[in-house]
Amino acid sequence: MSEKIKVRWYRCKVDRKVMSELMRKSDAKGLAQAIPSLLIYAITATLAILAFQNLNTNNWLWALPIVLLALFVHGTFARFHGGIAIHELSHKTPFASPWLNTLFTRTFAFIGLFDYVGFRASHIRHHQVTVHTEHDGEVVLPQGLDWHGIRFILKQLIIDPVRVANLIGFWFAAAAGRTNHDGFFTGEWLAKVTPESNESLRREHRNWARFVLFGHLTLATIFVLTGHWYLILILTFGCQYCGWFEALCGIPQHIGLAPNVNDFRLCCRSYTASPLVGFCYWNMQYHIEHHMFPAVPFYNLPKLREAIKDDLPPATHGLWATWKSMLPILKRQREDHTYFHVPEVPQIDGETVDDGMVLAEASQA
Repeated sequence: MSEKIKVRWYRCKVDRKVMSELMRKSDAKGLAQAIPSLLIYAITATLAILAFQNLNTNNWLWALPIVLLALFVHGTFARFHGGIAIHELSHKTPFASPWLNTLFTRTFAFIGLFDYVGFRASHIRHHQVTVHTEHDGEVVLPQGLDWHGIRFILKQLIIDPVRVANLIGFWFAAAAGRTNHDGFFTGEWLAKVTPESNESLRREHRNWARFVLFGHLTLATIFVLTGHWYLILILTFGCQYCGWFEALCGIPQHIGLAPNVNDFRLCCRSYTASPLVGFCYWNMQYHIEHHMFPAVPFYNLPKLREAIKDDLPPATHGLWATWKSMLPILKRQREDHTYFHVPEVPQIDGETVDDGMVLAEASQA
């Protein structure tokens, strides 16, 4: 991308020795997140398979609700295996060993039908120029959230058929080498962050799309031919439904806050939460901290917050309190599209860093 960008971001001061320790990567800590996440996926998938295998015409009245419950539980946890897991892995921070990062990136991305190549190209840009209107196409503020009505509830609790249809179309387009199809982002934005001039990136993107498409089509064919068609629901599309929990965790990141500012404390939102939320969400509830210091691994974000908390806005605790504080903001934005919430920030002299440094840290360049 050739356009010139100049943003000097505010940063809280952190002792150099403390920051060096916070930036330390650990294979053990990365595995302590990745392995249990995959085990949960395997367990919930197995329970859903057993529920399907137990369903027949004689017991469907009571067995079908069990099947639906099993799919609900499986989808709820599996949704974190796509964008949430890949988000942190795309920064190359979870593991000290690069091969482990690559292995788990591709594992989670294949399971989640996720475009990790395009996402990384977009996401490091998002860090560089977070919610700057002319430059960040990943998150555009104000984010419209139509949280009234049955359609929103059904899309979050069950499935968004339009999203899934776009996803399928995206993979076919990407496998053909086209990046202008709406999918995880708008086609316009994806084409911008994966320009034709970057032939190696385009090739990597196309090859990954072909691997995902061929792999899942092969598996789906095997599932149908062997009479286990329900595995398509559980394994092929297991990460594409019941996204309510992921949405509750992830929507607060930037919504309702200010675009075009040079302070992550004003355009990102942090909250603290239970260990369950922190585990499923890979600690991204510490979102100000993550944007301010993207080279810090997710498992060190609680310590980072402790180190800089005196220079951060107060954080709500838990999803209930976080959403309770957000809803009046969203309601006001529905009535006044020019409104955005401005958190109170401490008046402490910090430091500034240019966007190029943020880009380098976010990409581990």
